[in-house]
Amino acid sequence: MTISNWGPIHPQHHLSSSPSIPRRRTQRRRRRAGSEERRRERMWCQSCKEEYEEEDAGTCKECYEEASETEEELKREIDDLRSRLHFLRLPSPTLDSSSLSHSDLLLHAIPSDADATTRPDTPAVPAHRVILASRSPVFRAMLENEMEESRSGVIKIYDVSYDVLRAFVHYMYTAEALLDEQMASDLLVLAEKYEVKNLKAYCEKFLTSKVSNDNAITHYAFAHRHSAKQLLETSLSAIMDNMSTLADREEYKELVEKDPRLVVEIYEAYLNRQVNTAAGKETDSSSRKG
Repeated sequence: MTISNWGPIHPQHHLSSSPSIPRRRTQRRRRRAGSEERRRERMWCQSCKEEYEEEDAGTCKECYEEASETEEELKREIDDLRSRLHFLRLPSPTLDSSSLSHSDLLLHAIPSDADATTRPDTPAVPAHRVILASRSPVFRAMLENEMEESRSGVIKIYDVSYDVLRAFVHYMYTAEALLDEQMASDLLVLAEKYEVKNLKAYCEKFLTSKVSNDNAITHYAFAHRHSAKQLLETSLSAIMDNMSTLADREEYKELVEKDPRLVVEIYEAYLNRQVNTAAGKETDSSSRKG
């Protein structure tokens, strides 16, 4: 058989017998996409060994957030330790070998309901001048000048219980205190009176961690009286989160009678929050339309 018997060869007929070049490229892309998808399915978090999304780059979102929280917590602990160390450090020029050999002060607690003219019926709390003077500018002024307390070595601490005074002095030596909400409140007041800023911050931090819907109004009023900004903001936020039940609470009714100015501040803060929330929603809506 000769070639002429095959008939003419048409290019179109020849190319139609195999996939076109664009079709082959499409198939290759699909294969690559499938391979990449399989690789994504096999990505595991290096921390918890759970599957994670490709953009999380080696760690799932939950582990990354947890690690960030742990790092922040560690930073706070380091800051707390530095603060305690700074508080406990004594000014070396004031110390000699006999400075701490024995206590040279006696502190007496005089409760608010006690007669200040009578002898205290609780034991005195011993302390050292150098310790109190180095921790509190109020004690320093009292003990470094010719005041009665400096001459007699006896200091009366008014409007405080024996247990609170003992905890106060213990903190002066250790920068530690065993707290519940009542003790933290009482110590904060005493720390403010004697300008022991480290102790005030310590108590405020504890009280802030205990804020709830049940005690937010009480803590808010307390924070106002003692200029505790962190406690104030946290308490106010808790109050505004439960505004629907605010007027029904006994603490609210007491606040209206005792300090209506604070009630006005609460409603002003709530109004500002609502306005800002509405403005934020309007901005988001405009962005989506754009």
